[in-house]
Amino acid sequence: MRILHTSDWHIGRTFHGHSTLAALRGVLFEMVEQVRERRVDVVIVAGDVFDSAAPAASCYELLTETLAALADAGARVVMTSGNHDSAARLGFQSRLLRQEIAVRTDPALIDSPITIEDADGPVQFYGIPFLEPALVRHLWPDVEVRTHERALTHAMDLVRADLAKRGGRSIAISHCFTAGVEATVGVERDIQQGGLDVVPLSAFDGVDYVALGHIHGRQQLSPKVRYSGAPLHYSFGEGNKPRGSWLIDLDAAGATSVEWLSLPVPRRLTTLRAPLDELLEGPRFSTDEQSWVAAEYTDATPQPDTMRRLQARFPWCASVAHVPAVTREKSELTYSGRVRAARSDLELIDAFLAHVREGEGASTAETDILRDTLGEQAAAEASR
Repeated sequence: MRILHTSDWHIGRTFHGHSTLAALRGVLFEMVEQVRERRVDVVIVAGDVFDSAAPAASCYELLTETLAALADAGARVVMTSGNHDSAARLGFQSRLLRQEIAVRTDPALIDSPITIEDADGPVQFYGIPFLEPALVRHLWPDVEVRTHERALTHAMDLVRADLAKRGGRSIAISHCFTAGVEATVGVERDIQQGGLDVVPLSAFDGVDYVALGHIHGRQQLSPKVRYSGAPLHYSFGEGNKPRGSWLIDLDAAGATSVEWLSLPVPRRLTTLRAPLDELLEGPRFSTDEQSWVAAEYTDATPQPDTMRRLQARFPWCASVAHVPAVTREKSELTYSGRVRAARSDLELIDAFLAHVREGEGASTAETDILRDTLGEQAAAEASR
């Protein structure tokens, strides 16, 4: 059986105020072509199908189009809910979907797998939706469920018990934060509490392959336990991480061979760091003019109107930050302390400039201008 492992579509997510719907549509339909060309039997979507619990109508349209296209390409689809999804909204029409598409959002069905047959017999697909402890502990009154780790460990105990009775090869699908994983700072919504909810890798023992979601970059925790990552870049922190899916071939004995299938990146992400003048005119950045750009200008002092000026060259500049190349040593005095210590208006202005310019006070030229201006003001006041 040939299986495509994907996750974290985040339909409806914006990127620095820009809609990603059109870009995601192109990427997902490239995935459909891969499914058709590679004769994929089953497509797994391991949670975070939508980016919010209440997605817009256009998000449902894209999901419907993609699921129908995958089924028309000859694949079965097994989808679960993630922490961004509303399980109720994602799963409300699951019984009405065509036979090729299965959506698992009900934790009560964890030990009721979706069974798909091939020439070598049955394969049990155990879809485990995101398990919020407060919402699932009533299902298992004899089990103490206070953390994600405990909820998922118990869910896998249910899977192993059912598999022992049912038999066959097995795939588990889960959306969680697993021990040993490397997250992208500021990207994945935190679903752990002080490290207590990190799921140990041993929790997934006993099945032939574990398809994980939640982490946006591909990762292999063991030959049988992997994250596929998101199909689209949703943060500059992900810019150097490839986009794609895992293609798994499952043989008659349950052994897997795994291949990475890359997906196209509609618009490259890059972070540029240089003085502002070089960013605006430097030839070495000409190849980045049509990329998504996070600009970091290294001038000693903040510059005016930077976003508008940068977007004249980089239309897809999404963020600008002032990151001085040299950070001056901070004075031991606080700003209020320097103000109190100022013995003249010139020293008072110098203290203010140092406060707002990373410790850089007035330059020699600025001091001359300030001295002349203050002198003219004093003369004007004296003549009144």
